[in-house]
Amino acid sequence: AGLSQEAARIVRPDYLVNPACNYYFMSVSTLVIAVAGTWVTERIVAPRLGKYEGEAEAEELKRLSGREKRGLWLAAIAAALFAGILTLGTVPSDGFLRDPETGGLLHSPFLSGIVAFIFLGAVLLGVAYGIGAGTISGSKEVVQGMGKAIETLGVYVVLVFFAAQFVAYFRWSNLGLIFAIEGAQLLRELGLGPIPLMMAFILLTAVINLSMGSASAKWAIMAPVFIPMFMLLGYSPEYVQAAYRVGDSSTNIISPMMSYFALIVAFVEKYEPRAGIGTVIATMLPYTIVFLLAWAALFSVWLLLGLPVGPGGDLYLQ
Repeated sequence: AGLSQEAARIVRPDYLVNPACNYYFMSVSTLVIAVAGTWVTERIVAPRLGKYEGEAEAEELKRLSGREKRGLWLAAIAAALFAGILTLGTVPSDGFLRDPETGGLLHSPFLSGIVAFIFLGAVLLGVAYGIGAGTISGSKEVVQGMGKAIETLGVYVVLVFFAAQFVAYFRWSNLGLIFAIEGAQLLRELGLGPIPLMMAFILLTAVINLSMGSASAKWAIMAPVFIPMFMLLGYSPEYVQAAYRVGDSSTNIISPMMSYFALIVAFVEKYEPRAGIGTVIATMLPYTIVFLLAWAALFSVWLLLGLPVGPGGDLYLQ
């Protein structure tokens, strides 16, 4: 949302993109993709793989200890208290987490700071469980646990720094505005409707994803060009971002550039030693095709109905 907002400000300097702007569409997408994934597995992938003849070691299931149960109870209590505070701040018309000027939720402290609230909720539940289970006795264990959890994010932190510089220079040089105006003029002359435009953008994103795995790096390059371009045609940045999510997610599993692709290959080799990159891609290709078709169909229906993709995520600019 941050990259989308900065890209949108190339055209509208005061534009705000809500961090939760795609929540409606993504919530429905989880159900559609779950059904599509199950169908692909049962009808295409599993029959093609055949019967597994190797050895499988089932993990031993152990009963929860008294400490673990106590930790879960404390975590549940912490979750209830946290949810209660958020409810008090958002449900009443004069809630302290609503917009103090309008009383609405769209640009309220709650939705604007949704990432911070998710972080606080996770920390509270984790600390509550740790205290109950006896794995946390002081702040030292909390810091160590948080440090261990983000060990793999070092590359991402560096990437975000350079992505931010790229967006800033793109805006400062007016290249984004130039590309947007020229591109919007071309698209306007083609006379394409919203569905062909969005489908073409989804397909382009899916293809680019095969050679550039990082979603943030890819969006840092694409957002300053395509968001202003679509805005000049009257479409909202929130809808463009939702279309990007569809294309980016569909080809992740067959992209060798994806960060976890090597890990997936390693898991496959555990059960099929002769498997390699080609085996994984060939096995996962049906998922990509079906996911792309199902998601594109859902997005097309969403467009036809003119539904918002999330809070403040209308199809057309207001």
